[in-house]
Amino acid sequence: MIQAMDEKRTLAHVERIPIRWGDMDAMGHVNNTVYFRFMEQARISWFDRLVPEDAAWKSTGIVIANASCNYQRALTYPGTVEVRLYVGEPGGASVPTFYELRLEGDPLPYAEGAAVVVFVDLVSQKSKRIPEDIRSRLERTQAPA
Repeated sequence: MIQAMDEKRTLAHVERIPIRWGDMDAMGHVNNTVYFRFMEQARISWFDRLVPEDAAWKSTGIVIANASCNYQRALTYPGTVEVRLYVGEPGGASVPTFYELRLEGDPLPYAEGAAVVVFVDLVSQKSKRIPEDIRSRLERTQAPA
């Protein structure tokens, strides 16, 4: 997993996504850009559960400051990708997130990724301090595997 060795991380969300035939490229495996889409979908589903419905995508949103992916094995159709999203220690306006992409039923990761998620005020389009109610959820969140 991409992270500092001493960084605390907590499993926050698991997303299962079917691989589509069109996700593959001319090389016969899932295109590298699709791995980022898998991580994005897990991140958006996690955010939708983390932020109260009256604020999510109305007053509070997220943007990505950076993202990375280390590819280990090629995913191919058919199959279902299991994306495990972990969160690190929240900062003032951001939280590090980490991802493991596995093929459902296979214990070994196919890719590992990371992204810094920045909370934004959707009206001003500027970063904002993580609201306290969301921060407390971040600090105690734990999803079943």
